[in-house]
Amino acid sequence: MKKVLKQVLGIDVAQKELVVTLGRTLEDFTIELYAHKVFKNSDSGIRSLLEWVKKHTDNTINIRYVMEATGVYHQKIAYHLAENDYEVSIILPNKISNYMRTLENKTITDKTCSEAIAQFGLERKLDNWQRPKAVYRNLQQLSRERDQIVSERSMVKNQLHAESSEAYPYQKSIERLQDRIFFLNKQEKEIKQDIKEIVSENKDLEQEVRIMSSIPGVGELTAIIVLAETNGFELIRSKKQLTSYAGLDVKEKQSGTSVKGKPKISKKGNRSLRKAMYLPALSAVKWDERFKAIYARIVGRNGIKMKGLVAVQRKLLEIMYIFFKNKNTYDTHYLEKENSVQIQDQYAITG
Repeated sequence: MKKVLKQVLGIDVAQKELVVTLGRTLEDFTIELYAHKVFKNSDSGIRSLLEWVKKHTDNTINIRYVMEATGVYHQKIAYHLAENDYEVSIILPNKISNYMRTLENKTITDKTCSEAIAQFGLERKLDNWQRPKAVYRNLQQLSRERDQIVSERSMVKNQLHAESSEAYPYQKSIERLQDRIFFLNKQEKEIKQDIKEIVSENKDLEQEVRIMSSIPGVGELTAIIVLAETNGFELIRSKKQLTSYAGLDVKEKQSGTSVKGKPKISKKGNRSLRKAMYLPALSAVKWDERFKAIYARIVGRNGIKMKGLVAVQRKLLEIMYIFFKNKNTYDTHYLEKENSVQIQDQYAITG
């Protein structure tokens, strides 16, 4: 039998299932995808998965476990593997979907996705996933909980408005809706207090938030969300990688002269991060002349306001990353220094 050079388990993660494919690179550099199985996405399922992998692999060679970042459903197995010193890599979904387009098999199922992930892991040199620091993990949970409460409160307020606008509103229904809004306001206040206490107890984090919130339009809560969702930019190596992680990277469709679609942002990234940048971009455009110039330049070119707003979202996120790395506060001449007003066509994208 040929010598094995590399072993990878590709994992397609769902809420209740883990669909896996084992693959290996042989000494003649050929790739074999040779074993498939489905396990429950639970503690017992993960233990069964590890026992199965042990039986079907060369125990003298390390195995890399590769999976997509799928909301929160990948976290259980990722944490279990990392805590037991297994090699783990977590890939952005847009990377895998782009890679799958290059493969001969165009059928998309859980099995083919796990095969593609395994093959991707065999062909690429991947970084080890780093578990989020406890402080960032807690802030992420709190900020996402707050976002859910804000969304629910907005829905209840709309319902209250509709009930109140009826010709003969039922008073007890209105009172219950008002009580629910009061309860949600109380919960949001408690969450904000929890976040404030976590930040105040960590002086380095407090300084990071202060630096990032010096940028026009960026408040403390936005800075906290960005740090929480990126684990303090732990695995971010460039501005391009950051915008891809947020799903603000440009996606184009072009083939020869006959097919040319409009550039769009991919939206295949961290939805919470993307959502957090929307209101700061609106504020920056309103109150800062330099961001207003970026926005006006893009909108003046194509007449679509969302394109200009997305350009500002990208720029804000990039500046937050740069300032975090350099420990600088915002300089009103920053954009002029780096010629940012001379924005490229890459920012002319749709929302």
